[in-house]
Amino acid sequence: MVKQQSPALVANVSRRTGRRQALLRDNGLSLATFGLFVVFLIGQTATGFVELNNDLAEHGRPAIALPAYLTSGHFIEAMAENWESEFLQMAAYVLLTVALFQKGSAESKEIGRPESVDRDPRLARSKAGVPWPVRRGGWVLRLYENSLALALLLLFFVSFGLHAVGGAWAYNVSQAEHGGQPLSVVGYLETPQFWFESFQNWQSEFLSLAAMVVLSIFLRQRGSPESKPVDAPHSQTGS
Repeated sequence: MVKQQSPALVANVSRRTGRRQALLRDNGLSLATFGLFVVFLIGQTATGFVELNNDLAEHGRPAIALPAYLTSGHFIEAMAENWESEFLQMAAYVLLTVALFQKGSAESKEIGRPESVDRDPRLARSKAGVPWPVRRGGWVLRLYENSLALALLLLFFVSFGLHAVGGAWAYNVSQAEHGGQPLSVVGYLETPQFWFESFQNWQSEFLSLAAMVVLSIFLRQRGSPESKPVDAPHSQTGS
């Protein structure tokens, strides 16, 4: 005989399932992107660990353990170098799209027409549901209305610093292997190697941004907010 579950238990299970489904639905984009970040970071760590130990073996030096690799200049430099370029790209894009336009691009605001992102939040202080800084006003609001760009710039400078520290560390390890002289972090910032590492990433980031801006004029992706509607004319600006 099959035991019947109580209606209250069934309803409770159904509510929990519904909450989990809603959580995944409402946060799917951030969960997917952070999940992919973790997957690729693990891949970078594993392959970088093997690469460094192969290099150490070629120079007759003992291999290092994974915990030691995670605090090495090799790992920190490689990771921060890429973060630096990504945060620079996003900070620049947020600021450039405030005042610059591209006719026909889904990535641009409409030309000659104010949009909702341009409205003065000081006129909505009594509106229900507005963030606390809008109600507070003053310097708090001035900071908040530029907080996205400021946060991205802060992340860029932190990554830039980690790149410099990790890069100097890795550079000095290489110098020791070849009988060269070590450099300070400031000294490493003055080397062509540091700026080569930075510029090779920066140029690729802005190329990808330019490609997105221009390709969205003529090409479409149904269902994506990064694209114009499929039936929109090429001249339509904004999504």
